[in-house]
Amino acid sequence: MHPAYSVIIFTTFSGAGYGLLFLMGLFAAGQWIEPDRWFGFTGFFLSFTMVVSGLLASTFHLGHPERAWRALSQWKSSWLSREGVLAIAGFVPFSLFAFGWVIYESHDGAWRLFAILTVLFAVLTVYATSMIYATLRTIRAWFNRHTVRIYLAFAIWTGSVWFNMLAHLFDLHTPGIGMIVVVTGVLALWLKRKYWGFLDTSPTWVPAESATGLGDLGKVRLLDAPNTQENYVQKEMGFSIARKHSVKLRRWAFFGYFLIPWLLAVGTVEAEPWLKIPAAILAVVVMMAGTMLERWLFFAEAKHTVNLYYGAQDS
Repeated sequence: MHPAYSVIIFTTFSGAGYGLLFLMGLFAAGQWIEPDRWFGFTGFFLSFTMVVSGLLASTFHLGHPERAWRALSQWKSSWLSREGVLAIAGFVPFSLFAFGWVIYESHDGAWRLFAILTVLFAVLTVYATSMIYATLRTIRAWFNRHTVRIYLAFAIWTGSVWFNMLAHLFDLHTPGIGMIVVVTGVLALWLKRKYWGFLDTSPTWVPAESATGLGDLGKVRLLDAPNTQENYVQKEMGFSIARKHSVKLRRWAFFGYFLIPWLLAVGTVEAEPWLKIPAAILAVVVMMAGTMLERWLFFAEAKHTVNLYYGAQDS
């Protein structure tokens, strides 16, 4: 698939924003962090900015962005519509949770309920985003059990790196936050490696013989191109990346989305005070860049079955 930068920005930043909201809601519901006003204000500002900017970026991939609102009416059958409905509905508990934390410096009592709802809506919205891809049967790289797991794991992992940075900025870091960073980072790495292993070892999803319905005739190959010029379908669905480049980019993504930020974030737990904040900020920067590369590969390595009709040997 052609990697659209608007969708890469959307999935990276909205995922991190929802991950940060998830952890703020989780720690507030468990009463594991003090409801510091400026910590809350900064956290909600960053998370809301990432979520809104990500959602806006996604509309640029549409042919008519001004009609995006119409997708909300198809929530009974479309995961894209459900994602939009959940994203909009989620701002109600998010805003009330933020109001209690920032204005009243409280996340207990009634405000605790909004913290729990924030956790719920953050998970459901990211889940709906992942299902947009996981339900596309024509793309083997997405239609599998790994897609949803990766989206959820990366949302929590990227959110935890942001949460770690905020905790250091406001001197509210706890061993629990450090443990979250360690566990979510390793989880994201493990699931991503399983996904890449699946791509490298899984059999061809649909052979040309099956796609064309000519399997009874034996081996099927393209006799002549169906068109003389590359069309829209080929541009969007026929993007391909060489195996050697894929391996190299995976290695860079591994260093960017996991190894460097994980070592930096974990190192901040025992680092000198003057080093903690710069290391935590650098971890966020490297992690976001690495995650964007990981998302680029998520689209670039996906092959659409329609390519078989244009001469591809597998999908």
